[in-house]
Amino acid sequence: MPGEHPTPIFRTEDELSRLSASDRIRYRLVGAGCRYHANDNIADYIKDGELDELLGEVEAKMSDVLRSLVIDTDSDHNTNDTARRVAKMFLTEVFRGRYVQMPAVTEFPNVERLNELMIVGPVKVRSACSHHLCPILGRVWIGVLPNEHSNLIGLSKYARICEWIMSRPQIQEEAVTMLANELQDRVQPDGLAIVMEADHFCMHWRGVKDDESMMTNSVMRGAFLKDANLRREFLALLTKKA
Repeated sequence: MPGEHPTPIFRTEDELSRLSASDRIRYRLVGAGCRYHANDNIADYIKDGELDELLGEVEAKMSDVLRSLVIDTDSDHNTNDTARRVAKMFLTEVFRGRYVQMPAVTEFPNVERLNELMIVGPVKVRSACSHHLCPILGRVWIGVLPNEHSNLIGLSKYARICEWIMSRPQIQEEAVTMLANELQDRVQPDGLAIVMEADHFCMHWRGVKDDESMMTNSVMRGAFLKDANLRREFLALLTKKA
């Protein structure tokens, strides 16, 4: 399209090695036609050692941000290492779900042919708003209606999958849908229900500065969507647990 710059073609590893880590990773993503939005996992396109390179790169850019904010990080003992700390926080903690593979999840066959409602939660989750990178802190409840062909996973694995999905910059509505897709593919239940309730610090800290507002949203799949009684049972049990 007019105005677009064609992606350069690097034919040798030596040419690629001269790029920054972020440019190398981006080059692979673009070459594979893979989306890399804020809430996408890009671990398949990161090679060994490149996360450490990214950390150094983000640290340098964050130093520039602090300099542009007219903060004297050389003389201010409180911000001497802030750029490094923020870079490490982004890559290894709050946005970790973008850069690492899905955690290992052991699956078990449904030998006893369980077919009754199971509820997991509340699972505490931490995410970040992709609009302002402010924290999102909340709780997730997961309802599963298995069938004889479903895979069963350990209780802690629900929490691990939640953490992997949530530790990315995103909006809550998309996060819950991504979590539902992952669990649906892995467990293959007759029904899946997810409810998330969260505080958004972009509401508390800036803008309207409203300390009371919470956001609650849900995704209903399969039997939970079709069976109003099952949906009511799930929501009623949540009310008792809240």
